[in-house]
Amino acid sequence: MASTTAAWRNWAGNQRTTPATVIRPTSIDEVTAAIQDAAASGRRIKAAGSGHSFTDIALADDIRLDLSGVGSTLSVDLESRVVSAPAAMPLRALNEALAARGLALPNLGDIDAQTIAGAISTGTHGTGAAYGCLSTFVAGLTLVTGTGEVIRCGPDEHPETFVAAQVGLGALGVITEVRLRCVDAFVLHADERPMPLSTVLSGLPEHVGKNDHFEFYWLPYTEHTLIKRNNRVPADDRPLSKLRAWWDDDFLQNTVLGGLCRVGRRVPALVPTISRAEARVLTPRVYTARSDAAFVSPRRVRFTEMEYALPRAALPEAFAGLRRVVESLPFKVLIPVEVRFTAPDDIWLSHGYGRESAYIAIHQYVGVEYEPYFRAFERVAQDLGGRPHWGKLHYLDAESLRPAYDHFDDFLAVRDRLDPHRVFANAYTDRVLGA
Repeated sequence: MASTTAAWRNWAGNQRTTPATVIRPTSIDEVTAAIQDAAASGRRIKAAGSGHSFTDIALADDIRLDLSGVGSTLSVDLESRVVSAPAAMPLRALNEALAARGLALPNLGDIDAQTIAGAISTGTHGTGAAYGCLSTFVAGLTLVTGTGEVIRCGPDEHPETFVAAQVGLGALGVITEVRLRCVDAFVLHADERPMPLSTVLSGLPEHVGKNDHFEFYWLPYTEHTLIKRNNRVPADDRPLSKLRAWWDDDFLQNTVLGGLCRVGRRVPALVPTISRAEARVLTPRVYTARSDAAFVSPRRVRFTEMEYALPRAALPEAFAGLRRVVESLPFKVLIPVEVRFTAPDDIWLSHGYGRESAYIAIHQYVGVEYEPYFRAFERVAQDLGGRPHWGKLHYLDAESLRPAYDHFDDFLAVRDRLDPHRVFANAYTDRVLGA
């Protein structure tokens, strides 16, 4: 089991640390030994994935656990469509491995760089009225607790631990293996096109209810959106050409957007004009693709992000409040706003617990002021019953979060049992869960 020191930063660059020790175990036994050693010496230990959280949820100021050497292959039961995967496997690698076996995850977000454990621990989600967050696909977990106990949990085995650990914030233990319910591989028909904001908002029940997956992006300072509709079809009979895929996904969404953001950062007065120009050049795009290829987009333009899950019925009021916030800011917003939709679930700390949700994600380009923007929108979202995404920036603490979650104190009771000495605590968990 290797032990070194190394600086660590997240994808956005807004979270950085150099822990005293980095441990790279190669087995569950070594994970257990590292946790027991940390507990015995009164130290703290955190497993960090690929750094795609914007909060300090994975920040390790003492011992960082790198799980990339623990397991590397899938175990697949084709009859049940349940796969067992190493927790540190990136979603991108998981998607490729599933496709090779004729399987897929039922839904995905728009980034696939996260590790499986990181994605489920923060409540990562996609969009679709019939689908909850990725944690709803979890059939079981292997967890090493703060006392070094190895627990295999699922709906019928340690069910209380399971429903807490499905979105566990890294506060209950180190996840080493995840069992996932998959589906047969499928193809999506993608329809992406500009649409006036008023048309989108007035037709939301139809857009959300009549498409397998629906989302939209609003361009600040305009009345324009880009909508995305993904629906399952039997055949991949309309693939994008390589040139069109490069032009849209690489050149326009990354090279051009990055250049426009840099211009807007230097000359903020140009931002509304840039947004209006972007709206004018949006064109429809219709194609078919393997599910993960349609869900996921390359993201090379760096930004910071806040996302709130709201009761779906509150979306129009929340969006009106967001527009007022954007217009009142003393600086400009450079990145579009993303809106997605999920089904209710029963996971204790899931943002979608017990209700149909609409998610509003706001962003700001790296190097541009964001805190007044994020704090002002947070006040709008909180007043409407919003719950912050655990992996994206927010400013709430345990006392302000408790009323938003029916099982908040039940989760804390499981934490007390699994990590009584707070081996897995850090500044983030101290704030959102209490010390």
